[in-house]
Amino acid sequence: MPELAPDAFDDLISGRAPAPSTAASLTASLDRRSISEQVVDRILSLIKSGNLKTGDRLPTEAQMTIALGISRPPLREALKALTVMGVLESRQGGRYTVTDLSPSRLVAPFNVMLSVSDYDVNEIFEARAAVDLDLIRLFSLNASPEARQRILQLAIDGRAFHDDPVAFRLLDIEFHQALYVGGGNRLLSTVALGLYDVGLDARRVASTMPGVIVKSVAQHVEVAEALMATDTGGAVEAYRHHLEHVRDTTILSLSKSR
Repeated sequence: MPELAPDAFDDLISGRAPAPSTAASLTASLDRRSISEQVVDRILSLIKSGNLKTGDRLPTEAQMTIALGISRPPLREALKALTVMGVLESRQGGRYTVTDLSPSRLVAPFNVMLSVSDYDVNEIFEARAAVDLDLIRLFSLNASPEARQRILQLAIDGRAFHDDPVAFRLLDIEFHQALYVGGGNRLLSTVALGLYDVGLDARRVASTMPGVIVKSVAQHVEVAEALMATDTGGAVEAYRHHLEHVRDTTILSLSKSR
C-alpha cells in the first residue's frame, strides 16, 4: 500500500504544514478507504510514540487535509473510526481531543458494538479463545499462590450450585474475572470481560439446560487444579475445552429459542 507523504502529519503537529500540491496525486493513486486507514495508523503511531498525549487537541480538519494532502471525506472516516475506538472525542467547535485512553474507556464502544442479539457465536468464541487463553497462560506464569488458591476455591464452590443456575452464574462471573485479573494484564483483562459479557442472555438459557452446569463446574476444577500445579499447557488445554463447551451450549440454546 502506498504511504502518505512522509512526516506530513508530524510536520503539522509541530507547526510546519507542507504545501497542498500533493493532494491531487495522492487522492488519484489511493482509494478512499486505504487513505483513511493510513490516517488512523498515523494518529495511533503518534499517540504510541508520545507525540500526542491525553488532552491534546488535533489541528482543524482544514489543517489536517493540507498536511496530509487528502480530501475531507477520508479524513472524516478516519476521525470517526478513532472516535468509535475511544481514542478521540469530538469537542465543541469540531476539534478532536485525545481521550484518557484507559482500558475501560477503550473497550466501552466495543461492548456496545458486540452486545446485539444477532452476533456470530463462533466469531465471538474465536475472539474469547485468542484473549482468554493468553490470560490463562499469563496467570499460570505470574499469579500469586493466593490468587491460585482463590481460583481453586471458586471452582470447588461451584459444586454446590449444580441445581441453582442463578447462583452458578454469579459464581461463574467471579471465577472468570479472577482468572482475567490474575493474568496481570489490565488491557487484556478488560477486553476479556467485554467479550464475556457478549451474549449473556443466551448463556443464561444455556445454564438451565440439563447437565450444563455440572460439566462447567468440572471443567472449572480441572483448570484450577492445573493452575495450582503451575501446569501451563494443561491449564490452557482445559480452558480451551471449557470454552468449546460454552460455545456449543450457547449455540444449542439459541437454536431452541428460535
